[in-house]
Amino acid sequence: MKITKSQKLILYALGHFYNQLNQPLAKPLKLRTSKIAFITFLLHSSLVTKQERALYKNLEILEKKKLISYENKMIKFSSNGLDIYEKINSEIEQFVLLKDFFKKVKPKRKLQTTITPQ
Repeated sequence: MKITKSQKLILYALGHFYNQLNQPLAKPLKLRTSKIAFITFLLHSSLVTKQERALYKNLEILEKKKLISYENKMIKFSSNGLDIYEKINSEIEQFVLLKDFFKKVKPKRKLQTTITPQ
């Protein structure tokens, strides 16, 4: 199934939002959020540059593609949506781990470097 970069970003944000919400809870309990609360949260993050209407539209498209659904007006991942979220998360995690590696690890020996004009 083909999804756009914006839709991937929304799925990723929703997955991490739920991970943060459910982190302190016991396993059988799961918190859910409404579409309005999630969009408000995204807009306040200032990391998502989409307008409110575009976020609603992307959530509608994700619902049509059966990646999310609504249960009592609360957003719920479908099994396909959860699979795609986990795939996106594992891809991004490799980049984050590499970034953290370069922040922490210093070379043990001197590296040969040169300065070149741009």
